Amino acid sequence: MPRMLPTADIIACPGCDLLQRLPPVPPGARARCPRCGEILAAPPMDPIERPLALAVAATITFAVAQATPLMSLSAVGRSAQTTIIGGALEMWTRGQPITAALVLICTTLAPAAYLALVCTVLLAVRRPPAPSWTGALLRLAAHARAWSLPEVMLLGILVALVKIADLATVDAGVGLYATGALLALLAGLATSFDPRTIWDRVAWPTQDTPRCPGSSLPEPAGGTAAR
Repeated sequence: MPRMLPTADIIACPGCDLLQRLPPVPPGARARCPRCGEILAAPPMDPIERPLALAVAATITFAVAQATPLMSLSAVGRSAQTTIIGGALEMWTRGQPITAALVLICTTLAPAAYLALVCTVLLAVRRPPAPSWTGALLRLAAHARAWSLPEVMLLGILVALVKIADLATVDAGVGLYATGALLALLAGLATSFDPRTIWDRVAWPTQDTPRCPGSSLPEPAGGTAAR
């Protein structure tokens, strides 16, 4: 029988699905697929502390963006201001429940869940080995990030400001600046957060390694090879 490679060293290229052994990659370096050149691993220089600091800063900025008014509008002697949640509630009362629900999910609930999950995961892996439930939280964080769209909301606000600039006086509020800062922090978090580092620090339950159906390669504990 051919000698089987250790499952911890086997990775599938996300570009061409080539199975190959991934050598240890030092922080700041990159490992590429020898067939298609796709990046297989790029560990950041500071995989835990830097993303944790960015996640905490993003959480504080997110709270400020949610609690303070986005803008104030003045026209014909009347003025009004609203927050993100207040805008969603206004849509609900005006007969647009689906739009209000999507705005609330994509701009409030999903970002809050994503930041809470990321902070929990990073705190759990500071002292390895991390508990096995950290992997489940990491998967949930990926789903929450897919629904977190504060950049779309900010783009819509800027378009609305351009359209009504000639009809009313619009003053940007603290919430608008906080939302812009939140986007910058989320971008920094996305570039410095390495899920592979999290997986390597998780203490998976020791059990007999199952085999992948129809393959001579054993399946790694906790899931299939990275794609």
